[in-house]
Amino acid sequence: MDNSSGVGVLDKAALVLSALESGPATLAGLVGATGLARPTAHRLAVALEHHRMVARDMQGRFILGPRLAELAAAAGEDRLLATAGPVLTHLRDVTGESAQLYRRQGDMRICVAAAERLSGLRDTVPVGSTLTMKAGSSAQILMAWEEPERLHRGLQGARFTATALSGVRRRGWAQSIGEREPGVASVSAPVRGPSNRVVAAVSVSGPIERLTRHPGRMHAQAIIDAAGRLSEALRRNG
Repeated sequence: MDNSSGVGVLDKAALVLSALESGPATLAGLVGATGLARPTAHRLAVALEHHRMVARDMQGRFILGPRLAELAAAAGEDRLLATAGPVLTHLRDVTGESAQLYRRQGDMRICVAAAERLSGLRDTVPVGSTLTMKAGSSAQILMAWEEPERLHRGLQGARFTATALSGVRRRGWAQSIGEREPGVASVSAPVRGPSNRVVAAVSVSGPIERLTRHPGRMHAQAIIDAAGRLSEALRRNG
């Protein structure tokens, strides 16, 4: 075949995945689409299923598996980080506060990018820091649009309520006052991937003395604008 890589088994696995791009397929459908022998097509599909690159639908047909979406999300994260620097720097300059970008990882959130306030009292969250999903405005953002079961589990022991998250979804931004750490306030908004799924939270944080007990009034629009720029960059490259 023209697009042979010289590694036969990978070429055949790629044929199977390409065949499933157009939708679910029975084994006979795979054989017809790929030209592979029936035992070969079956062996490859089952092996790819083991690695979660292929799955089955309710009728038992082969479909593309969840691992591919996870890999695509990781590629999207690279694009997100490539765009984040200038956007966070601008957000810091506009608000005068430290700006961060968080992604969810299991039951925690990780700061994947930041732009620190240059001087004075600041809330420093180093890149790579792992923080709780139970408190803080970015935790609210990363939780608010989850499916109901995961949302219910995540609210157990949280410093915020289902009612608060309902307000977050309605407004499109979240704020916290001393929720994660005494004396610290923050405002966050969602970054959305090409499928409109929330993939990250952009945030500014600083002392309550500067952000006041209503930080959203001061900074919500700047946060929403920054989140919109990051979302647009992901859509453009999606």
